[in-house]
Amino acid sequence: MEKRRLGASELLLSEIGLGCMSLPTNRVDASYIVDTAIDAGINYFDTADLYQRGMNEETIGHLLKEKRKDILLATKVGNVWNSSSDSWHFDASAQHIKKAVKESLSRLQTDYIDLYQLHGGTLGENWEEIIDTFNELKQEGFIREYGISSIRPNVFIPFLKESKAVSIMMQYSLLDRRPEEWFDSIKELGASVVTRGSLAKGLLTDDWKNRVQKTNGYLTYSQEELQATLTNLANSAPSVHVTALQSVLQHKEIASAIIGASTREQIAATIQAYNQIDHSNDSNLVELTKLDQYTEHRL
Repeated sequence: MEKRRLGASELLLSEIGLGCMSLPTNRVDASYIVDTAIDAGINYFDTADLYQRGMNEETIGHLLKEKRKDILLATKVGNVWNSSSDSWHFDASAQHIKKAVKESLSRLQTDYIDLYQLHGGTLGENWEEIIDTFNELKQEGFIREYGISSIRPNVFIPFLKESKAVSIMMQYSLLDRRPEEWFDSIKELGASVVTRGSLAKGLLTDDWKNRVQKTNGYLTYSQEELQATLTNLANSAPSVHVTALQSVLQHKEIASAIIGASTREQIAATIQAYNQIDHSNDSNLVELTKLDQYTEHRL
């Protein structure tokens, strides 16, 4: 699998990364997915301390500890579970981040995190304190690089400008093209995009006919628009799954497309689709979809 450099860092990410949020809690079942990914050349694994109240990090730590030198681990910080309910609150204080990184390191069974990402944030955060804390963690060797996961341009653009962050995780797919207007700015600031949601909850796979029946539309697409768009994509290319991945990876600003999987069959289908991409020929099927823009949280 081809690799791409993450921003101005030395990290080389596989073009497909495994999003670990959907991994089964059963470690045997999860190992089938992780091993299939590794065998295909995937070296980038993304999790968060929020997922399964930390159990997801524990699963990843257990499954990857023997392969640590060959893979890149990314996790996230900022969301804290409330003890009395199935809800959480945001805390990006220096005190919390310094405590949380050590807890993540313990669960991941590693001495360092390759990419540590702020898991959200709004305009009201103490951004100077957050950036200073990330820089301190980097200097101390707890993390190699840091970034942010956000869909708020008025948050992530200033953050990239004022910090040494090398990445921004954003939802991006053929059905959600809102990030496109920000790609040039992100690149100019020395960062790369890492995508999530690039298969749009399975709508952009070859199982789209079944998936679309279970929805009431997607983002600004009504049910009728979604059905028509997916039908046009399917009629214009041999595989919607291949087209979805190629449409993301044809953007050089994107370092990796993070794809989730809850079964070995799902990750195998993504790997098969990736192997069918014609990297020498950009997809023009993007013209069949909407070019929406963020209407909130703009600069």
